[in-house]
Amino acid sequence: MAWVGAAVFVLLAGAVIVGAIYFRRAAPILRSRVIETLSTRFDSRVELRSFDVSVFHGFEVEGGGLQLFPHTLDMQQPLFSVDEFSFRTGWRDLIRTPMRIGEVQIVGLHINMPPKDQRRSIPKLDKPGSKQGKIQIVVDELVIDDATLILGTNKPGKVPLDFKISKLRMSSVGAGRPMKFHAILTNPRPVGSIDSTGDIGPYNAGTPGDTPVRGIYTFEHADLGTIKGIGGILSSSGVYAGTLNHIAVDGETDTPDFRLTSADYPMPLHTKFHAIVDGTNGDTYLQPVDAMLAHSHIVASGDVVRAQGIRGHDITLDVTVSPARIEDMLKLGVKTKLPLMTGDLTMHTKFHLPAGGGTVLDRLHLKGNFQITNAHFTSEKIQAKVDQLSLRGQGRPKEAEQQVEANVASDMSGDFELGSQKITISNLHYEVPGAQVAMNGVYTLDGNQFDFHGVARMQAKVSEMVTGWKSWALKLADPLFMKNGVGTEVPIQITGTRSEPHFGVEFGKIFGHGDKGQDKTGGASSQPHPKQ
Repeated sequence: MAWVGAAVFVLLAGAVIVGAIYFRRAAPILRSRVIETLSTRFDSRVELRSFDVSVFHGFEVEGGGLQLFPHTLDMQQPLFSVDEFSFRTGWRDLIRTPMRIGEVQIVGLHINMPPKDQRRSIPKLDKPGSKQGKIQIVVDELVIDDATLILGTNKPGKVPLDFKISKLRMSSVGAGRPMKFHAILTNPRPVGSIDSTGDIGPYNAGTPGDTPVRGIYTFEHADLGTIKGIGGILSSSGVYAGTLNHIAVDGETDTPDFRLTSADYPMPLHTKFHAIVDGTNGDTYLQPVDAMLAHSHIVASGDVVRAQGIRGHDITLDVTVSPARIEDMLKLGVKTKLPLMTGDLTMHTKFHLPAGGGTVLDRLHLKGNFQITNAHFTSEKIQAKVDQLSLRGQGRPKEAEQQVEANVASDMSGDFELGSQKITISNLHYEVPGAQVAMNGVYTLDGNQFDFHGVARMQAKVSEMVTGWKSWALKLADPLFMKNGVGTEVPIQITGTRSEPHFGVEFGKIFGHGDKGQDKTGGASSQPHPKQ
C-alpha cells in the first residue's frame, strides 16, 4: 500500500507543479491574447501599461494605460485609450480559442476621432480577422463609466466636438453586427441627464456618419438656467432612427416654468417636434416644432447649426404665431406687473439667435409683421385715452369729457424689428371706432420708454370733437385740419413710459414747422392705411 500512497503523492505534487507553471503562464497568455485581439480588430499598434491577474476566484484581470494607434493613421495621440479595465474568466475559457468573456468593465474610455478627411483611413471594424493575427477573445458585454468622444476638425476656428457619456452598457459586442446599448449622458447645456436605449452599428469606421443608429430617449430635469437669458426645468422624451449624420428624431418637451430672465415670468411651454440631427457635428434641422406657450400656438422651422470660430450654435427660424394672445408674448418678454395689453395675435417673424456671450435678449433678433385684434390696454390711463380718442373721433365730446368708460377695443397691425432689447415698429396702423392712426416708433422691452409719432384721422370735424365755446371757435379751424374735405387729420405723438404715457398733438407739423412727411423714426407718417 505504501507504493500506492507514494504514487498519489507524486501525482498531486505533479498537478500542483503543473498548475503553478500554468498559472505563471496565464498572465502572459491573457495579456498576449488581449493585445493580439485588439491589434487584429483595429489594425493598430497596442500599448498596455499594466496587466495583473489574480486566481482567487477564477482568473480576475485588472489593467490600465491601454492605447491603440492605427497603422493607417499618423496620430500623435491614440485613437482609443482606456484608463482602467477589468474582467473575469475561468480555467476552461483560458484554453478555448477564441475565449469568451461575459463582461468587461471599463473606466475612462477616450475616443479621439481624427478630422473628417482622415477618417477613411481608419481600419474597418467589420473584419473578424487578418493575416497578421486572429481574434483570440470574444466579449459579450462592455460596461463603461466616463466615456469621452472627440471629433477632430481641420477647419480654422472650429472647435472640436466633445461628447461625454457618464455610463454606457453595450451588448452583442462583435464585428459586423449591431450592438445594443444603454447610455446615460450628462448634457452640458442645458444641464440634465439623458437616458437612451437602442442599437448602433455595424460601425462604419471609414465614414462614421453612415453608421446606423436607432433608439428611444428621455431627458429629465434639464436646467434651462444654464443657458444665459432663459430659465425653467425641461423634460423631454422621444424616438430616433437613421445614421449618425442623419438622425430623424420625433419627440415632445414639457417646461412648466419656461421664462426669459428679462421678465422672469414663468409660463407653461409644451412642444412636439420632428427634427433631423447630424450626430457628427450637432447640427439640427427643425421640421417643424409645434409649440403651445400658455394660450398661444407657435410653429417654427429652421436650423440650429454650429457657429464658426466660437462655441455655441446659430439659430435661424421661420416662426408663425397663430392663434395666439398678445399678453402671452408680453408676459414672456416684458418685465411689468401686467402686460401692456390683451388681445388676439397673429404674427410671422424671422428669428435669429447667434452664438456668443450675453443674454438671449441681448443677442436675439426678430423681424416680421403682426396683427392684433380686439385689444384692450391694461393701464387705466392708456385705456381712458383710447376711449376718449374714440368718443371724440365719433363726434361725442360730452361723453369724452364725462370720462364715460367706453372700454373700446383696438385693432392694430404693422411691421416690427426687435434687437438690443427694443422693438422698432413701422407702418403701424391702429384703429378704434371713430379714429384711425398711422404711426412709427420705438418701445423698449422694460416698458420704460414709448416714442411714437404719426397722424390720427377722425370721422368728426375738429369743432365736433369739443363742446361749448371751443366748438364755435374751432369751426374756423375745421378747414385747416380737414383731409380731402372730410373729417380731421392731426399729427400726434405718444411718448413717456408705460406708467406715465404722454399723448399730444405735434402743432409744429400742423403749421408747417418741423419735418413734413416723416416722423422721428424716419418713416412715413401721414399716409393712411389703405382701408381708410
